[in-house]
Amino acid sequence: MSEVLEMGKISARGQIAIPVAIRKEMGLEEGSKVMFFLEDDTLLIKKVSAQTWEQITAPLRQAKKKIKQEDVDGLIHRMRKA
Repeated sequence: MSEVLEMGKISARGQIAIPVAIRKEMGLEEGSKVMFFLEDDTLLIKKVSAQTWEQITAPLRQAKKKIKQEDVDGLIHRMRKA
């Protein structure tokens, strides 16, 4: 995939128009699904393949099963120190 750099603008309703060059490069059409990932001041938009939501979120559900409610506070404190 080639490198494409474009600027967008957020509407009053919070909508962002994805520039044509990027839509073409990504194969995004009306009705295509995307996921949003936010980390600090970086927003990543990822094209979602034909996988179902259940398949995409399966690893998250599996991780949830391994954590006990009483361990949550300790995990939060450890992650904040890292």
